[in-house]
Amino acid sequence: MQPLHTLRLAEVFESLETSAEGLTSHEAASRLAFYGHNALTDPKATPLWKKFISQVAHPMALMLIAVGVLSIIFYDAQRWLGVLILFIVLLNASFAFWQEYRAATAVNALKKLLPAYARVIRGGQELKVLASDVVPGDLLVLAEGDNIPADARVIEEYGMRTNNATLTGEATPSRKTAEASLREGLTEVERPNLIFAGSSVFSGTGRAVVFATGMTTQFGRIANLTQSVKEEPSPLMQETRRMTTRITYIALGLGLTIFFVMLTELEQSWWEAMVFALGVIVAVIPEGLRPTLTLSLAMAVRRLAKRHVLVKQLAAVETLGTISVLCTDKSGTLTQNQMTAREVWVSRQKIKVSGVGYDPSGKFSSAPPDLDQLLTAASLCNNSRLNPPTPERPQWTVLGDQTEAALRVLAIKGGLNENNLNTTLPRVHELPFDARRKRMTTIHRGEIAFVKGAPKEILQLCARILINGEEILMDNMIRSEILAANDDYARAALRVLAFARRQLPPRTGAYAPDSVERDLTFIGLVGMMDPPRPEIENAIKRLRDGKVRLVMITGDYGLTAESLARRVGMLTSSSPRIITGGELDAMTEPQVQSALNEEIIFARMAPEHKMRLIDAFQARGDVVAMSGDGVNDAPALRKADIGIAMGITGSDVAKEAADVILTEDNFADIVSAIEEGRAVYDNIRKFITYIFSSNVPQIIPFILSSLFGWLPLALSVFQILIIDAGTDILPALALGTEQPEPTAMNRKPRRRSQPLLNGGLFLRAFAWLGMIETVLCYIGFAWVYYSAGYISLPLLPSQPRSLLPDVTIHLLASTVYFIGVLAAQIGNAFTCRTEVDRVHELGWWQNHFLLAGLLLQVILIGGLVAVFFVPINPHPVPTGSWGLLIFYPITIYGLDRVRKFVVRHYVRPDEYLQRS
Repeated sequence: MQPLHTLRLAEVFESLETSAEGLTSHEAASRLAFYGHNALTDPKATPLWKKFISQVAHPMALMLIAVGVLSIIFYDAQRWLGVLILFIVLLNASFAFWQEYRAATAVNALKKLLPAYARVIRGGQELKVLASDVVPGDLLVLAEGDNIPADARVIEEYGMRTNNATLTGEATPSRKTAEASLREGLTEVERPNLIFAGSSVFSGTGRAVVFATGMTTQFGRIANLTQSVKEEPSPLMQETRRMTTRITYIALGLGLTIFFVMLTELEQSWWEAMVFALGVIVAVIPEGLRPTLTLSLAMAVRRLAKRHVLVKQLAAVETLGTISVLCTDKSGTLTQNQMTAREVWVSRQKIKVSGVGYDPSGKFSSAPPDLDQLLTAASLCNNSRLNPPTPERPQWTVLGDQTEAALRVLAIKGGLNENNLNTTLPRVHELPFDARRKRMTTIHRGEIAFVKGAPKEILQLCARILINGEEILMDNMIRSEILAANDDYARAALRVLAFARRQLPPRTGAYAPDSVERDLTFIGLVGMMDPPRPEIENAIKRLRDGKVRLVMITGDYGLTAESLARRVGMLTSSSPRIITGGELDAMTEPQVQSALNEEIIFARMAPEHKMRLIDAFQARGDVVAMSGDGVNDAPALRKADIGIAMGITGSDVAKEAADVILTEDNFADIVSAIEEGRAVYDNIRKFITYIFSSNVPQIIPFILSSLFGWLPLALSVFQILIIDAGTDILPALALGTEQPEPTAMNRKPRRRSQPLLNGGLFLRAFAWLGMIETVLCYIGFAWVYYSAGYISLPLLPSQPRSLLPDVTIHLLASTVYFIGVLAAQIGNAFTCRTEVDRVHELGWWQNHFLLAGLLLQVILIGGLVAVFFVPINPHPVPTGSWGLLIFYPITIYGLDRVRKFVVRHYVRPDEYLQRS
């Protein structure tokens, strides 16, 4: 069989058993059943058992396993203690494994909510189908920014270039042709008439016939290589790993120190010294840290999905919380990307156009002779398609660029018949739009070229102007008049395009921009309104409250950008600085850095300019997010710390480059994403504060009893394990699911370098909450000895000596201390819901997981007393002790509320939270 790339057009259709009309729906369905879906086979997944093993292969878990094994081997009397330690390790590993498994499954499911589409010709009609339903023989319709869904043979192209970086590693666009390729020594990827799945259309338009799909494509052959690339953990994940390793070493150091002090200084038996050492190690290590981190990230992803924000990776959620600069495109991002032509300037006259959206019903305020020429240029220099309403879609819809769609609607309003026009003046070539040229040209039968683009760029190429059917020489007065009309439209927030034409001389070579786009005849201007999104104004206010700087970087005209920015509340000064792409090219890096200190709008920006500005912001230490929807935004989306693409109007390339996709194109959802990012970090701090503060009353009894041999040990290792399983797991995990605090967007974004364990958290957990819990628990411990007459307390009368054995009294005191930790943790759980805000502002009953965890904790207290304490010691806990225990939650909550009041009124909350 002759290679496909050597065939001519008619032979291509014959070889693939298709035609210029495309496949019929029946034939497409038949081929889909035969060839299967156009999708890559998922890479071989890591076995679940290996994923589970990874949950117990980190230092924290390994340390606890070693402690449990030592207890079983060397401490016959307490083997059950080692078994309990191993059980808790396996419990935590199982929970962490389950959460990560569910999180990965949820993210993969969310990705499927935004399927990829392709434009194909079937039965002579252009349709939008799922990319997975493309089959060999399908006729693809391709435009700038489209992802290429399958390997295909080009049969028609207008300046089409593709980006084959995923296959070749070369970012330089590759020129494509429809001609047969007969040159020998080229690989398939190097053939100029073949395009491949996984690549994208860099510029131009074209059509191609699919010859391979799914795993039979070039990309499918190397899929295993591309899918094996491992993603680097986020800064939060890396810091968590470092923190858990340090905590493990600290726990080991404390345990060994106490072991040797008791063995040498206090002359205790090495069995007793080991028990104390094991107690300290178990008390220090926060077993629930890893599952809580995963749960917090997963819950944030799920909440964002409900808000129509698709986050591709869990790690991106944490980065969202650090965003300090949001660079945004204008069209399609701040605006609705539903262009409507409102004004026309032609024959030196301003004409108003009625109608809204893509419904082609509307009127012109007047109809000068040259209006038809303008509408002809608008219709022919155009790659969009307008679809009439159907029973399934009751509104007019478009395929292609929104701006071009508005021009096609304008031409239909003027009475032009698109089919007749294409028959009379069929297109023979296209010079596609280029961000540097800022224009597009189509050449039609009879060697007539129509050009559309940015007014200033088009005007520079014009030598004449069409007025009342005559081409007259352009003079400075007319140029000034055109520029004045352009400025008037721009100030009214209209996007303006200019149109021109040229009768070309007989063709002698290839069509090239330099030879075609010169000596033009100016036809007129069209001003289009792309209304701002209704949610923009409030979203900008919230971003400003959250100290997130919003910067507009657009390829549009400066006055248009300024007008829109002022309308939506982006500007605070009366005269912001506007810098164009040309001016940026002439600036040095110090000048750019200086300019970034001002309120500024960047206009007429090419893709490389956007990347340079992101670099400049990142050099200042900013965490930069970039939002956009077009193919020209894709490099900047990938360069930014977080790329945010529009899910509906965004190009395939933009969505692929982004980390976050707004599935409903709602700009306000960016605020929700940033808020959730901040909440994730806050929730991890809440969890760490909670477990660290509970570790203090667990550690101190072992330290004090090892230093002062006469002081009875207030807590046993078994009780510590019960506390960790009962309080550090359920309520702590619930704290990881907290929704954003009301003031999350009223403070500065945290610094990229801000550690989780900063000074404020350390002092609050250990020196404040932990010490309050310890004091309260020792008060309860001492009260039992006081009630039994063993000790006297200041200001209280002496009690008669109890007849109960010393062992019984100690068991009662230890039980009260143990219950005291659990009771104090109830108050601690509520107070840890915020660091500086009032808890009731979150809603007392909003966190159902926390309430359920605390309820189980109360049940656990009763169950432990009934199962473990009563059989060993039937003597009840003194009534006075229960009275004290009831006040523990209230005391710890009340004292920390006082601290929060001081922070809110005498220390700036954002400074407190970032204090290292």
